[in-house]
Amino acid sequence: MWMMVMYDLPVVKEKDRKIANKFRVFMEKEGFSMVQYSVYAKFCGTREKAEAQKARIEEGVPEKGKVSIIMFTDKQFGDIVHFTNHKRKKSKEIPDQLVLFSDEIEQENED
Repeated sequence: MWMMVMYDLPVVKEKDRKIANKFRVFMEKEGFSMVQYSVYAKFCGTREKAEAQKARIEEGVPEKGKVSIIMFTDKQFGDIVHFTNHKRKKSKEIPDQLVLFSDEIEQENED
């Protein structure tokens, strides 16, 4: 299960910029990666973990602005089409952290 958070927060006033930056830092601390400016994604694993993550995001949403949370499956994530400078790019695989974990299990099984 993947989660994407998209937001549009006011940044005209200095106070608003600080709040928007605080939310961006919060998203990064929660393990999200920037997909595009104000669009962040994270692999959550199960629906239960995604729901728990959604609750944490809801607690951190600023008073002003708009925040949207989308959850979707690995298959749906793999079907996303990306273009950079008019060139089509492949979707990202499941994050390396899971590959590292599976490598550790394989090493334990070999011992």
